[in-house]
Amino acid sequence: MNTLRPKPFDVTKVLQLIGAVFFLYLFLGFMLLPCLNTLTSIFSVRNAAGERDPFAVIRFFLAGNMGKFVWNSLKLALCLIVTVNVVGISIVLLTEYFDIKGAKILRLGYMTTLIYSGVALVTGYMFLYAGDGIMTTWLAAKFPNVNKTWFTGFNAVLFTMTFACTSNHALFLRNAIRGIDYNTVEAARNMGAKPFKVLFKVVFPTLIPTLFSLTVMTFITGLCAMSAPTLLGFDSINPEIVRLAGSSTADEAFPQARAALLSILLACFTILLLTVLSSYERKGHYLSVSKTKAKLQKQKITNPVANVLAHIYAYVLFLIYMTPVVMIVLFAFQNYPAVSMRRLDLKNWTLINFFGTQDYQYLTNRGKYKTRVGSISGVFSNEATLNGSRTSFILSEIAAALAGVIVVVACNYIFKHKKTGTVLEYALLFPWLLPTILICYSYRVFFNSNDVWYVFGQNLYYQDRVKLLLIIAYMVVRLPFSLRMIKASFYAIDEELEDAARNLGSSPIRTFLRVKLPIILPSARAGFALNFPYLYPEYDMSATFASTYGTSYAMVIQAMCREEGLYGYNVNASGRRCASTVFIMLVSGLILYLVYGVGARDLGERLEHRDRRRKRWERISGAFRKKQSSEAVVSS
Repeated sequence: MNTLRPKPFDVTKVLQLIGAVFFLYLFLGFMLLPCLNTLTSIFSVRNAAGERDPFAVIRFFLAGNMGKFVWNSLKLALCLIVTVNVVGISIVLLTEYFDIKGAKILRLGYMTTLIYSGVALVTGYMFLYAGDGIMTTWLAAKFPNVNKTWFTGFNAVLFTMTFACTSNHALFLRNAIRGIDYNTVEAARNMGAKPFKVLFKVVFPTLIPTLFSLTVMTFITGLCAMSAPTLLGFDSINPEIVRLAGSSTADEAFPQARAALLSILLACFTILLLTVLSSYERKGHYLSVSKTKAKLQKQKITNPVANVLAHIYAYVLFLIYMTPVVMIVLFAFQNYPAVSMRRLDLKNWTLINFFGTQDYQYLTNRGKYKTRVGSISGVFSNEATLNGSRTSFILSEIAAALAGVIVVVACNYIFKHKKTGTVLEYALLFPWLLPTILICYSYRVFFNSNDVWYVFGQNLYYQDRVKLLLIIAYMVVRLPFSLRMIKASFYAIDEELEDAARNLGSSPIRTFLRVKLPIILPSARAGFALNFPYLYPEYDMSATFASTYGTSYAMVIQAMCREEGLYGYNVNASGRRCASTVFIMLVSGLILYLVYGVGARDLGERLEHRDRRRKRWERISGAFRKKQSSEAVVSS
């Protein structure tokens, strides 16, 4: 007698169902609904009579000065396309394509923007070139008529962001140029083509897709710039959105709706650019190469004049990149008088900017000296700075890890389910369609209420809950970048490995954990290594969520430097800023080294390094034992 046996309980399908429901909840509640709420708020304003006037904000935009902020951002973005590409392509060619002496040292200098960015990088340039900066003070002493406020406004923002935004070139264009087939270059040289003709006719055509992507990224970065315009005094869209978000109708006409309109305009520009990029990529760009690909060899510049000029240009760029880093490191170990006067005193090294406290004595209006006990303090001794640094460290670490975990699980689903996986992939790329400021502003408005049923009536902008909102915003913003990095590693997984594991009786979950995860783990670590340094000193999102309960490192440092020395408070804020930047560079550099240095080595390289360490330890221990035995013989 045949009996129907019940099907075994499928854990994988249950987990997929739970994951689908959870992701749908996140997508609707933290991507779609807040942004739709921002869009509808533009057309729901009321006039003085209390009547709804859907076009009031648009009329205000056309008649007021809001267009100035849009034009300023567009001007900055267009200029950055030229300057960033010129500098970015230069640093990659100088270190990877041409034979330049000291290329390894130059590369380290050019890649310093990877270990400090955002407000830390901007304040580093301000430390040099602002009205009280080192270089400006030195120039004013030599040339009394020099304008000490020259490093403000559009030119200062353009200069700072030009060198800050070349980190993408240092990463992506460098990989693209190292992947060029040297056989094509050699064939052109054998046909009599000169080095620069080979560069423009053979090399550059293969880099066009990468350069186009970098150009779009640069344009969006300039359009959505926040920290540099805010600190350097340039009227652009993002600082105005943050200002309007903190304003009220008692101060000016419908500020929230104006902020929403500016955010939507940014989103329109971003969507247009990404649409152009997608259509360009769909055309396809291919290059015929030889069957056996040869590693690119550096090209010598045969013209002696051009060779000398190239070396001069390379080291001038190196000085521009390295001077802020070196000065920040040096002044991080200087005392308060040296930092405040921007004068190096190599005799007075101190750790006060990192640890400990000192009393501060100042002259009052009545001509008497007054002492504030412990007013001069270091990063790890100042409560506000320490709390801000700890907050940014924890939130950035959690957000970067969550983004990696979500993308890894999502990519595993995308590669197994083509149709629904495509929908999931587009959903993860959705934050790229919107500017960061629009996402954060939408969160601030949408979740700043007790009536949001989507989060069970909890006000996420209230007190300590704003930290959860920051984590979600950090994570959502970095999902597309993490997807582009981690998805590429799944292509390296051989399907036969998964089939072999399935034939051996391994469950899908066990196969993922034991077979797939070790393969894609280096890319996941690389994504974390790039996301964390981006989020830790981040200023844009922190400024939008400005709150006493979620104050980040960047907000603390900016506030302290703005109020430095006022009534004897926040003394030595510049010294703490230098020390904080050094700490950021150390942490970011360590993470990048562990991932791209030690973590990027293959098995053979790891075994070789382990063998070197073993031999080194044997030499040291052998010399120590020999010394001990000789001492024992002498004593006996």
